[in-house]
Amino acid sequence: MSASTATLRILVYSDDASTRAKAIAALGKHLHPDLPELTYVEVATEPMVIRQMDAGGIDLAVLDGEATPAGGMGVCKQLKDEITPCPPIVVLTGRADDAWLARWSRADAAVPHPVDPMTLSRTVLGLLRTPTPG
Repeated sequence: MSASTATLRILVYSDDASTRAKAIAALGKHLHPDLPELTYVEVATEPMVIRQMDAGGIDLAVLDGEATPAGGMGVCKQLKDEITPCPPIVVLTGRADDAWLARWSRADAAVPHPVDPMTLSRTVLGLLRTPTPG
């Protein structure tokens, strides 16, 4: 992330509009005083995730591991395999025990459903503060 960045663009993927809304509400517009304002790109389908990520300009992605027909973990694996450097990705898992699947997908972090605002915010903040390699 560049210090001159006016906003941080967060892609939020889920086929469920309420899941996208919960993730966005959990993060809000200002995650931390040291970071720029957050803006969101809401995506409901895998092809749009790929298109948006290929276009660039996304600082972090939150992918719903329970999305259908394409789950966030498979999408994450594809993105990590195809985009260099790939922005950090948080996968929302169906349960905490699914964290191993998120590791397989090469997600940078996993947060279980239901979305807990404190857990998601803390996770995203940690990733946004860590420089992306490349």
